[in-house]
Amino acid sequence: MKIVPVHEALGMVRCHDVTQIIPGEFKGPAFRKGHIVQPDDVPKLLSIGKERLYVWEIHSGLLHENEAAMCIAGAAAGQGIILSEPKEGKVDLIASRDGLLKIRVDDLEAVNAAEEVIFSTLHTNQRVLRGKTIAGTRIIPLVIEKKKIDQIQDICRQHGPMIEVKSLRSLRAGIVITGSEVYHGRIKDRFGPVVKRKMEELGCRVVGQTFASDHVRLIADGILDLVREGAQMVAVTGGMSVDPDDVTPAAIRAAGGRVVTYGAPVLPGAMFMLAYFGDVPVMGLPGCVMYHGTSILDLVLPRILAGEELTRTDFVKLAHGGLCVQCRPCRYPDCGFGKGV
Repeated sequence: MKIVPVHEALGMVRCHDVTQIIPGEFKGPAFRKGHIVQPDDVPKLLSIGKERLYVWEIHSGLLHENEAAMCIAGAAAGQGIILSEPKEGKVDLIASRDGLLKIRVDDLEAVNAAEEVIFSTLHTNQRVLRGKTIAGTRIIPLVIEKKKIDQIQDICRQHGPMIEVKSLRSLRAGIVITGSEVYHGRIKDRFGPVVKRKMEELGCRVVGQTFASDHVRLIADGILDLVREGAQMVAVTGGMSVDPDDVTPAAIRAAGGRVVTYGAPVLPGAMFMLAYFGDVPVMGLPGCVMYHGTSILDLVLPRILAGEELTRTDFVKLAHGGLCVQCRPCRYPDCGFGKGV
């Protein structure tokens, strides 16, 4: 930082705000810190009494805060992201499509472990809509050594894009409605419409729905029929607890599914099951999915539609953040539910 006459400050970076006061009309910054002095600025600076300025002089080994932020954001951003114009040294990363936000958290932490750089994001593995701001980055000083930004860019790219928004596939879905009371028409099915709505909201098409009494073979046959008919994803509603009549987990196993998990550290949603029939995911949905506005289904479904094959480890990681506190009104996904990692 140095003091120079205004006429010699062209192309240099202001170190402080320059305040302008017009009595009764305006008081505020005429020029923000970080502003690069232009020829047209000189008359205005002189008119407010600034004949000398504190400036940084940019040379080949340094980057201005705006340029540095653009370099970092550009290195971190993968598909489904656009960048804002830099403003006061900060660049935002914005979702350019609806989808699933994916962040390499270890790389994000490595970036922030470097001094003089900050990078803030939303939680990974949440559904975002087009136009949502998902991250922001800037440097702390007005200027920074270019070699340091080069190192940060390497961290952002070392394992692929540090941040991306994965598009959601439109899958053909099938639903098996279980329960003797529904099967025999004693009560109206209220579970299927909830699942159908959630699937369709994410772009899926329900191509088949079948009803099955509380018998292992009937439920298993219902699953297999839907898979044979071309369903790319199947949900089985209810019958997921340990009561004698709740046989859905046994039916999914009997149908030949490769079980990933029975039980998830998520409330509501503890009795959830996920299995795969080849590459077709089959979800056993506990009753809470029907009467809780947000549940395990809202955490798992977007990841399936993003093309992820979930593992037992993925479910274990849901424990931290897996407790829904049932806010009224519900703010999901703008909350901590399911976002501990």
